[in-house]
Amino acid sequence: MGKIWKILLAIGGFIAGILVLSSKQDKSKKEFKKNVKDNEKKLDEVKSKSAKVSKKKKETKAKIKKTSSSIKKTKAKIKPTKNAKAKVDNFEKKYRK
Repeated sequence: MGKIWKILLAIGGFIAGILVLSSKQDKSKKEFKKNVKDNEKKLDEVKSKSAKVSKKKKETKAKIKKTSSSIKKTKAKIKPTKNAKAKVDNFEKKYRK
């Protein structure tokens, strides 16, 4: 009778050990799946933010292009000042002694 109880306890312990291991694996699988879902949500957020940033980048580049073209137009309208500077220098040399 004692041997039968020992064998039954051993079998019960073995079954309990298998159940414990399987429950731990189930928890780790659940956590892994949860982490995967969280990471997918984060990826979606990052993709949406990057899309917004790329749109703003395109808008900014367009503004820069427009501004640089208006600067070029303005610079084209400005008269050169070399002659005026030379005349001022000559005037200063003559009358400011």
